[in-house]
Amino acid sequence: MLKLAPPAAVLALALGALPVQAEPAADALFWGGPIHTGAQASPTAQAVAVKDGRIVFVGDRAGAEALRGEETQVVDLGGAALFPGFVDGHAHLRGIGERELTLNLEGSVSAAQAMERLAEHLKTAPAEGTVVGRGWIETGWPEGRFLNRQDLDAVAPDRPVLLIRADGHALVANSAALAAAGIDATTTAPEGGEILKDEDGAPTGMLIDNAMGLAAKLNTRPSEAQKLAAYRAAFAVETRYGWTGVHNMSVDFADVPLLEAMAAQGQAPMRVYNAVDLESAGPLLKSGPRPGSDGRIVTRAVKLYIDGALGSRGAALHEPYADAPHSRGMLVSDPAEVAKALARAKDAGVQVATHAIGDRGNTVVLDLYQDAFRDDPHAAGPARWRIEHAQIIRPGEIERFADQQVIASMQPSHAIGDLHFAPARLGMARLDGAYAWKSLEDAGALVVGGSDAPVERGDPLIEFYAAVARKDLKGFSAEGWRPEEALSRPAALALFTTAPAYAAFAEDELGTIEVGKRADFSAFSVDLMSAPVEEIPKGRAVLTVVDGQVVYDGR
Repeated sequence: MLKLAPPAAVLALALGALPVQAEPAADALFWGGPIHTGAQASPTAQAVAVKDGRIVFVGDRAGAEALRGEETQVVDLGGAALFPGFVDGHAHLRGIGERELTLNLEGSVSAAQAMERLAEHLKTAPAEGTVVGRGWIETGWPEGRFLNRQDLDAVAPDRPVLLIRADGHALVANSAALAAAGIDATTTAPEGGEILKDEDGAPTGMLIDNAMGLAAKLNTRPSEAQKLAAYRAAFAVETRYGWTGVHNMSVDFADVPLLEAMAAQGQAPMRVYNAVDLESAGPLLKSGPRPGSDGRIVTRAVKLYIDGALGSRGAALHEPYADAPHSRGMLVSDPAEVAKALARAKDAGVQVATHAIGDRGNTVVLDLYQDAFRDDPHAAGPARWRIEHAQIIRPGEIERFADQQVIASMQPSHAIGDLHFAPARLGMARLDGAYAWKSLEDAGALVVGGSDAPVERGDPLIEFYAAVARKDLKGFSAEGWRPEEALSRPAALALFTTAPAYAAFAEDELGTIEVGKRADFSAFSVDLMSAPVEEIPKGRAVLTVVDGQVVYDGR
């Protein structure tokens, strides 16, 4: 007699096996719009499921529906496009908040309008103390010049006023501020700084780079309450834009425990990766990286400076400025002192992020990094040292970024703002190697995208647009502006997802929508991968999700 095999369930019980249990219900399901995972194997999906802050399913809607329980939250994207969480690879978080809380001169179309804003601000400003503002930039102004003390004196003749240029590398002071700071015709600028003077030798009010320190005593240090207010304002701005994380540059180490406390109290709705300013980095260099227990606040980098900014002609160039033949810019730090700081950081296992904009500045930093690892070149890759901005590079040195495994941390919006003055500063020939994202990528270097807010607006859609269009927001591109340096859309997506994850040693946790990774998502009203390029900056963030929790909902 033929003996039939027992049913599978009976066989399982006979062998002592337990029946397969259903997957536990997800905490949240996301569907209802295009989902771009950033993962090469499966670049798109219909739905994502999240449990305990991590991704547990990526695939079709039916598969996600199977994980739906009675308490599962269903997030309908309503046609919005979902992406891995966008991370700003270079910004100044407290500065973003302070921009919201103080005199904001961003967008002033003339010196006259900037002064109108100052006059309006003075009507409600406290009666005493120094008035501080930020965000002006003379590019495109009909006056065609920097602000000067006479501009400010006409509005505020009696109280000190300091107005910081958008790039943060120059400020203008009125006569009252110059007098209070003790700056006059006889004052010598510190090394790495410049005091601009008129034909009579009197200060114009413009202080460049390290010379700004001469007026620092007029700007009182913020209290802890003021810092908290600034960070709260910054978090609100950043999550509203769709950022799930930020690489926070030039941080005062005293702010680190403050941010950690905010996170512990549930007041940090996004991830913060801190690069501490060298002046206050002693504790970090002594103790080494400081990881946050929940991944929200991580401090493991030190921020250095080698030169200034291109707009204020402080960027260090190999050859003189085309529109200022007497100047090659300046080094704001002694390379020998920087080398000592690099050695300390290497010994402590601390990542280094060095500001370099001019081609000479970039050469100096590449040389210093090479020397730091000369005895152990294989350690350069794991260290993941970075050059912040990397704006002007000699074409022959682009491959050094890949060869030395140096991360190029760049801000696409600089290129669409600077195109209005960079050709004049550099001349046509030096535009080769300027804002050269594609050339760096082709050479095999890792390029991280950021915004440098509050220097720039800080909108990820503007940054993405700048990377793929290489035109300003009106569609204009300057002569010789190297359109071939524009990036593909997948490459631009990587700038703000996988690249900053790697640069923060978090590639196993962040950067793509894949099972097991943290559930950080950014959703925009425009599909960055398919919409007409000119439509990208017209969109907006509609959803920001960190650890599976919706921290901004603009649907």
